[in-house]
Amino acid sequence: MRQVSTVAELREATATFRRQGDTLAFVPTMGCLHEGHLALVKRAKAEADRVVVSIFVNPSQFGPGEDLTAYPRMEDADCAKLEGAGVDLVFLPTEEALYPPGDQTVVMLSELPQHLCGLARPIHFQGVATVCSKLFNAVGPDVVVFGEKDYQQLQVIRRMVKDLLLPIRVVGVPTVRETDGLALSSRNQYLSPDERAQALSLNQALQAAATLVANGEQDVDRILGALKSRITSSGGQVDYIAVVDSETLESLENLGHEARALVAVQFGGARLIDNIALRPPS
Repeated sequence: MRQVSTVAELREATATFRRQGDTLAFVPTMGCLHEGHLALVKRAKAEADRVVVSIFVNPSQFGPGEDLTAYPRMEDADCAKLEGAGVDLVFLPTEEALYPPGDQTVVMLSELPQHLCGLARPIHFQGVATVCSKLFNAVGPDVVVFGEKDYQQLQVIRRMVKDLLLPIRVVGVPTVRETDGLALSSRNQYLSPDERAQALSLNQALQAAATLVANGEQDVDRILGALKSRITSSGGQVDYIAVVDSETLESLENLGHEARALVAVQFGGARLIDNIALRPPS
């Protein structure tokens, strides 16, 4: 596995893959890798001949007071995991490599960020779209792989790729969970034992909502009420609980087709997100 830190080195390496006739899959990460990330790598290996992974804690997607400085960084351990997973190339850029002096270009979406996490984190998805567009241009992948746990991010990337006419296929991978149902997240390490037990309410509430819908419930207010009751009784501080259109993320009143339930809840120092597909009976 090769490691590079400059865009020039990255492009030289990917050009070599291209000359060999290989296709490229790309997995962007912020490091602190867990089994959820490795599931993305596994899917990437199934989608293309070569797999490129980036590790970069992107400052432009963190707002004031968020955990940029506290975000865990463990590049050596991460690279060992990626080598064990069969990754071909790891890109470890400096901030200056992606945001050169005088940088003033950003990528903004007009509608998708105006929902859910975008309301509490107004610059977040601008930062995500900007850094991903830079990384996609630098890597030149055929396929990019993202997790469904960050569902709004996945939809932002899909929309950006479509709008900018990028010749990239976007693949979403189902959320990887602990055996007790808690979605894997780098932020889980911030939880105390009691907070971790409380956080199990997220997946439990989402599963209960999906069962309600599968049994014929279509009134979104009732679904939201069931979600909120279970989550708030656990002691979490709710940022949002929503039932939305799976593509546009617009709030719904009734379910006539498949939708998505999404939650963001603060447990102590950790803000956790989770989601589930809601599928009415045929």
